[in-house]
Amino acid sequence: MNGYSFFAPTKVLFGAGKLGELGAQKLPGTKALIVTTGGNSVKRFGYLQRVEAELDRAGVAHELFDRIEPNPLRETVNAGGWMARTHGCDFVLALGGGSVMDGSKGICAVAANPHTDAEGNECPGDIWDFVNGGTALGLPIPNDPLPLVCMTTTAGTGSEVDAGGVLSCEDNDEKLRLGDPRLFPVLSIVDPELMVSVPARLSAYQGFDALFHCVECYISNTNTPMGDMVCREGIRCAAAALPACVNNGDDLEARSSLAFANTLGGYAMDASGTTGSHGLEHGMSAHHHDLPHGAGLIMIARAYHTWMIEHGAAPERYIDMARLMGNATASDPHDFVVELTRLMEACHVADLAMSEWGITDNELPAIAHNALTTNGVLFSHDPVTLTDPDVVEILKNSYR
Repeated sequence: MNGYSFFAPTKVLFGAGKLGELGAQKLPGTKALIVTTGGNSVKRFGYLQRVEAELDRAGVAHELFDRIEPNPLRETVNAGGWMARTHGCDFVLALGGGSVMDGSKGICAVAANPHTDAEGNECPGDIWDFVNGGTALGLPIPNDPLPLVCMTTTAGTGSEVDAGGVLSCEDNDEKLRLGDPRLFPVLSIVDPELMVSVPARLSAYQGFDALFHCVECYISNTNTPMGDMVCREGIRCAAAALPACVNNGDDLEARSSLAFANTLGGYAMDASGTTGSHGLEHGMSAHHHDLPHGAGLIMIARAYHTWMIEHGAAPERYIDMARLMGNATASDPHDFVVELTRLMEACHVADLAMSEWGITDNELPAIAHNALTTNGVLFSHDPVTLTDPDVVEILKNSYR
C-alpha cells in the first residue's frame, strides 16, 4: 500500500436545515465580509437574509461584497480584499458555489497582505503575488489570511473542504491556482435545501464537476488509498444522483447524495490531485470567462478519457468506475466512456458544443498552449503523459 499525507481540518455541518445552526457555532471573528456573486439568486431565495439573521443572532456584524464572477477575476478579488480590510472585517463568509468560495479564499489572502504606496500608506494588495504559474509571482503568503466560513449553495467544486482556488486574469487570459493550508475554511455548512433552487442545466454542470474530481483523482498518478476510498463513493453517489437532480430538482434525497459526492470530491483533491482534463478546461475558460467550468469539462471528458484508455492508462480503474456508475458486468475500460455518455444523455448535456460559447476551431492550439504552460502541474498528474500535439488532438476530437 502506498503511503500518503492527508490534512482536512475544516469543521463540516452536513444535512438539510444546517444553515439554521450557523448562529450557534463558534465563529472566527466579530465582523464578517459576506461574499456572493453579482447575481441575485441568494437574495431572491432568501439565503442571504437567513445568513444575515444567523450572524445577527450570534452578535456578529457584517458587510456585503456581491461582485464575484462565474470565473472570479483578479481585480475583483483585490477589491474584495481591500473592502474587508478597510471595513474592519476579521473573517470572510462565502455564500455561494465554487466561484464564490474560490474568490473568497483570494480575498482572505489579499485582505491580510496589503501593498504600501510610495508615501508609506496602505493600498490594495494583489492576489497575483500569491497564485502560481503564468505571470504570477507565486510568493508565499506572508501574513495569515483571514479565517473563512463557507456556506455552499451548489454541489460541484468541493471548495468547502479544500485549501485552494482557481482565479482568472482578463489582461492575459490566465486561469491559475491559489493554494495554502491556511486557506482551509474553518467551518463549512453543506445544506442540500439551498441546492433545490439550482436550475437543471447548472445542476448538471456542477454535478459533473463533482464527478470528474473523483474520476480524475482516481486515475491520477498521485492516487492514494485515502483518496481511492472517497473517490469510489463519490463516483457512485454522483452517478446515481445526477439524473434525479437535473430532472427533478426538488428531490431532496438526490440533492443530498450529490452534495455528499461534491464534498467527497473536495476530500479527494486533498488526498490526491486532478489531471490534465482540469488543466485543459482551465485553458478554455481562461480565454472564455463566461464558460462554466463544468460545461467545459463535459465537452472534453469523453475525448480525454478515450485517449487515456487507448494509451493504456489505468485499465482496471476505468473498469471499476464503469461498475460504480451502474454497469455491474463491465469488463473493458471503454465501458467507462459508454457509462459516461449514458449519464450525460440522462442529464441532457451529451451534445454541448464549444462553438455555442464562442470557441472557434482556430483557437484550439492557443488553448492547448495556454493550458500546458499555466497548468503544467495538473498535466503532470496524468497516468499517461500528454504532449502538445496530444492535447490539440483531444480538443479537436471534442470540438463541435
